[in-house]
Amino acid sequence: MNGTVIYMKDEILSRIQKKFPLLERPFKAIADELNMSEDEVLSILQEQKKSNIIRQTSAIFDTKRLGYISSLVAFKIPAQKISDAVKIINSHPGISHNYERNHDFNIWFTLAVAPNSKLGLEKTLEVLAEATGAEEYIMLPTLKLFKINVKLNTTGKDEKKEEVKKVKHTEIELTPLHHAVIRSAQYDIEMISEPFKKAVDELGIDYDTFFGILNELQEAGVMRRFASILNHRKAGFSANAMVVWDIDEEKGEAIGEKAAAFSAVSHCYLRPKYANWPYNLFTMVHGKSTDETNAIIADMALEIESKSYMPLYSSREFKKVRIEYFTPEFAAWEEQYGN
Repeated sequence: MNGTVIYMKDEILSRIQKKFPLLERPFKAIADELNMSEDEVLSILQEQKKSNIIRQTSAIFDTKRLGYISSLVAFKIPAQKISDAVKIINSHPGISHNYERNHDFNIWFTLAVAPNSKLGLEKTLEVLAEATGAEEYIMLPTLKLFKINVKLNTTGKDEKKEEVKKVKHTEIELTPLHHAVIRSAQYDIEMISEPFKKAVDELGIDYDTFFGILNELQEAGVMRRFASILNHRKAGFSANAMVVWDIDEEKGEAIGEKAAAFSAVSHCYLRPKYANWPYNLFTMVHGKSTDETNAIIADMALEIESKSYMPLYSSREFKKVRIEYFTPEFAAWEEQYGN
C-alpha cells in the first residue's frame, strides 16, 4: 500500500468514525469530499472490513433512553473459575463488553436489562454472581456521563484536547415505526454503494422516511450517532487503559469535564464509591503503545485533581458486541436462569 493510499485510507477511517453520511449513497459523498471515486472509497473500506479493522458500522443508541437499565460491574473471580464464569456471564444478551483486568476485581463487564425485565438489574447480578462463584462484586452505574465517543486518531492530526459537546435530550414518543427502524439500524451495514437499501426495502418505507427517523432519534438523543467503530488493536491502538481516579465528589463535574476534554479519552463517567472501591471517575484512554498511553495518563494527572489514580489494562477480551435491542433473547435468558 503506497503512501497516498495509506493517507486516503486514514482520512476515510477518520470521517466514518466521526459522522457517517446518512444518505442514499454515503460513500459517494465521502468520495466527493476527498476528490476520489466511489469505487476507490468502497475498495479501501471493503479491505478494511475484510481485515477486521472496521468492527461495525451502524447506529449507536443510548441504552437508557430506550428504557434499558445498565451498569458497569466488577466481579472477583478465582483464577481457576474464570473460564466457566465468563461463559455464564457472556450468555446474558445484555452483556456488551467483558474483560479481564489487572486487579483483584478481575472480571469487568457492562450489563443491561430490558425495559420489561422481570428480574431487574440487581437481581440479575445476584443470579450471575451465584452462578459464577464470584467472591465479591461491585455495581458501578453511571452517575454522570461526560463523554462517550470512540474515535481513534487514525490521521495523527487530532489535537491533544477537543471540545466535548453537551447533548440536549428532548422527549420523544417512540412509535412502532421508530422501533422497527431502531431494530434495523442497529445492525452492521455492508460496504456497498447503497448500504441502506436492504433496510428501507424490508421496512417498506422510502429513504426520506428512514433517514428522517434516524435524524429525529439523533436530535432527541436516543441515537448518539451513526458511525463506524474500529477494532482498536487491529487499527494499531493496542494499549487501552481504563483509568480510575479517586476525586472529590463535590468537584466531580468540573474534574470530569476536564478529563473528558482529552482527545485520547473515549469514555468518561462519574460512578459511585464504596468502602472497598475508592475510585469514582472512570476514563478510557487509548494509545498505540503502553508507553504512549502512560504518557497521556501522566499528562492527565497533572491537570486532574485526584487523591490517587490507577490504570487498569485489559489482559483478555472476552466479549465486545453491540446489544441487540427489542429482541426476545432477554426474556429467554430470564426464563432459563431466573429460577
